[in-house]
Parts: sequence; C-alpha cells; structure tokens
Amino acid sequence: MTEKHIFFQSGALRLEGLLERMPGEQVMVMAHPHPLYGGNMHNPVVAAVLSAYLRKGYSTLRFNFRGVGQSEGQYDEGIGEQEDVRSALTFLAEQGLTRFDLGGYSFGAWVCAAGLKSWTQVQRFGMVSPPVAFMSFDFFSFDKRVAWIIGAESDDIAPPVMIREQIPLWNPDVIFKVIKGSDHFYGGRAQEIETLVGAFLEKSDYDSSNASRPEEKTG
Repeated sequence: MTEKHIFFQSGALRLEGLLERMPGEQVMVMAHPHPLYGGNMHNPVVAAVLSAYLRKGYSTLRFNFRGVGQSEGQYDEGIGEQEDVRSALTFLAEQGLTRFDLGGYSFGAWVCAAGLKSWTQVQRFGMVSPPVAFMSFDFFSFDKRVAWIIGAESDDIAPPVMIREQIPLWNPDVIFKVIKGSDHFYGGRAQEIETLVGAFLEKSDYDSSNASRPEEKTG
C-alpha cells in the first residue's frame, strides 16, 4: 500500500489519516478499534480489510479518531467519533469520490453502526467483530446495506452466537464468516480476513455489474 499521510477537519479538530487513491469513484473507509485499549488506524485488521478493497480497485481511507495519534481532541465515548466518520465521508466527497463502502472493527464497528442511518451516501457496510457483548447494539435496526460480518470463534467481546442472534434484526441476507481458532484480536490471521473480504467483493461486485445483463449462454 502506498498511502498518503493526510489531515482533514472534524468540526474544530484536525484528524490524521492515510489515503490511497485509485482511479474511479469508489472508496472504502475503515474505522479502528477502541482508543482507550490501544486502537488506532495502524491496526493489522484494519489494514487487511483495506488491502482487500485496494486489490479490487477501491480507494481507501483509514484515520485516527479524535485523541489518537496526531488527531486532535480526546475520546468522546463514541459520540464525537461518529462525527469523525461523517467528516471523513465529507472529506472524500470533496475529493470527487461518490461510491462509499464503510467498515469498522470492534469499537469502530459500533461507531459506524450508530451513525449509519444518517449516512445515506454509504452503499455497503461491513463489520469485523461487532462488540455485542461489550456495547449495546439495541439502537441498530434492519439496514440492507449491512453486507458482510467477520467474527472469531473464541471472541468473548463479539461472540459468534450473539452476532447470529442479531443478524435477523440487522439484515438476514448478510454474509457472516467465522475464523476458527481465533479470538477478538485475530493475531496472525490478517491474511484470512483479507481473503474473506476479497471473496465478498469478488462475488458482490460481479453480481452488481451483471444485475441488469441477460444471462450469457455458451456452447
């Protein structure tokens, strides 16, 4: 990845990020885990998801929430962090990008889920280990844009059994994959995450591009 170190505004705060531009108007924004537990944009899970999107020709943006790294401000219990995501989307729109995928890992998934209803420009939303045993998702109702979820078999913060209970409420058609033998931190499993996300994109982008085409026959 040859990302450019950038800064953008979130209200009065200046946030830092890493932006990789590709041809076209499609972009993936990925939000990092909990700032109070060491989460930042350099997390390997965040990087793995973005690498999968980059391989499919998407521009990518990861950024530090307020109070993390060189981003100004301080932790705001997920409220100000929603504004940070909104500001990231606005920043990208100002760069001419128009097709938005959004993703989050752990706390980042919760932040994005909390703001998703108001971010109508987002076309698809993916989550890695939404922390259903740690933070309430009671606010999160059906949204067809919830496209993919990745979980870990031994994740006590985002137990797969609890995620499965929520899927009918979020989007029964979501693609949910569980990485066996892994926990919430996915140590050494980044490549598997990249592969799973890449497989989702391979199928969904193909389906989208062929949705209005007549079936081709051979022979």
